[in-house]
Amino acid sequence: MARPLRIGIVAGELSGDTLGEGFITSIKQRYPDAEFVGIGGPKMIAQGCESLFDMEELAVMGLVEVLGRLRRLLHVKAELVRYFSENPVDVFVGIDAPDFNLRLELDLKRAGTPTVHYVSPSVWAWRQKRIIKIGEATNLVLAFLPFEKAFYDQHNVPCEFVGHTLADAIPLQSDQHSARALLGLEQDKTWLAVLPGSRNNELKMLSQPFIETCQRLHADDPNLGFVVAAVNDKRRQQFVEAWKTFAPELDFHIVQDTARNVITAADVVLLASGTVALECMLIKRPMVVGYKMNAITTFLAKRLVKTKYVSLPNILADDGIVEECLMDACTVENLYNALTVLLNQDNTAVLDKFTEMHHWIRKNADEQAAQAVLKLINK
Repeated sequence: MARPLRIGIVAGELSGDTLGEGFITSIKQRYPDAEFVGIGGPKMIAQGCESLFDMEELAVMGLVEVLGRLRRLLHVKAELVRYFSENPVDVFVGIDAPDFNLRLELDLKRAGTPTVHYVSPSVWAWRQKRIIKIGEATNLVLAFLPFEKAFYDQHNVPCEFVGHTLADAIPLQSDQHSARALLGLEQDKTWLAVLPGSRNNELKMLSQPFIETCQRLHADDPNLGFVVAAVNDKRRQQFVEAWKTFAPELDFHIVQDTARNVITAADVVLLASGTVALECMLIKRPMVVGYKMNAITTFLAKRLVKTKYVSLPNILADDGIVEECLMDACTVENLYNALTVLLNQDNTAVLDKFTEMHHWIRKNADEQAAQAVLKLINK
């Protein structure tokens, strides 16, 4: 009897665990006895993945934190290389976590194992020379977005566009009424969603301009409602402190829930740049993107970032369909002016464009990723 298909797989954080779950499920529809081994979280483990280390081992953010964990990370990588050399797999799939996975993939590829990197690093946006190392480390990159594949094609690095899992998960039409009922928001009121980010530094930079922008908007329309998404208790408390400092007279409805529900409940959204802008596009809500960083990071970003736009909707459209107020331009005046336009105009044209782009990237990514990997190894 032929041995079962064996796939090595490593995910480094919760989002990767979700991608791994969908990928494993799709593979098992064709190969029910397939075996998966590497590093995964609870969702991958529930699908039968054998996790050799706790996924938390890889969930390290920031240069200082990485340096503090470097010896352990190198040990984990060496142990995985040793394991896969002694227990060969048909293919290895590294899910995101590029700083760890690309190094692991390079060693495995040199040893003869086909390697796939699932989720392209933002190599098209900055540090573009990394694509050389990606090509050396992988036999195939699986990309969420079509312009990513175009970039890899230019550099002759094998890449497949599989679509974006968010586009699969979010319906083409969102139910605002149900979202408002879920969050306890008045149905007949205009709501501005305020999403100042999920990290400490983001709230440190954005809370004041976002809150003072709401102050200006409230002066124009005292009936306008403000609903805030807070990812956890720390971020909630951080926002409350800024609120009580800069505009204690305002009434913010703070929700410790997913950004998705808050966006769905809103009419217009003010948000920090990031994946949440893509989520907002898929939910079909007009938005203004704001972002600020410290002076040193801003200085470096201006010299390293190679894209015309920062927000994913604009990059995907290759057009400034979403107002971006970035760095020095992230002022109360600019945010206020941009939001005033959205709150008072008919936004049908941009929402129609959002729907068109939703279709572009809604490709059943889990299934497409599984097909691409199986094709690579002639299965």
